[in-house]
Amino acid sequence: MFDAPVAPAQNALDAASVREPRAYEALVREIGEDAAREVRDVFWSETRARLQLFRTLSLAQHHARIAREAHSLKSAAGTFGYVRLAALALRLEKTAEGLGEAEFRALLDRMDAAYAAARAQEPQV
Repeated sequence: MFDAPVAPAQNALDAASVREPRAYEALVREIGEDAAREVRDVFWSETRARLQLFRTLSLAQHHARIAREAHSLKSAAGTFGYVRLAALALRLEKTAEGLGEAEFRALLDRMDAAYAAARAQEPQV
């Protein structure tokens, strides 16, 4: 038997890579550098607004909308290769209906941190 500790899933997400650079490079090949930069700027703006929106919505009353918004965030973050943010958005999408308020707020804090970490890795933002 192995005695290695098993990290909880939450810690695994925190350890996940912030960004997969090849994802953005693939987008540039498809649509060009200028268009990719423009679309990424929209992503940053919409993601900031979406993260703020989550904080204003009641989980009990709006879990379906929260799940839809998380789905959109997951897809957009994945397009640009923001792995940690996409994974956290997926978790919110899949668990919104069953989360308690404290768990929801903690997940939002982690999403905010993942957003900040992704922004910090971008030299052109």
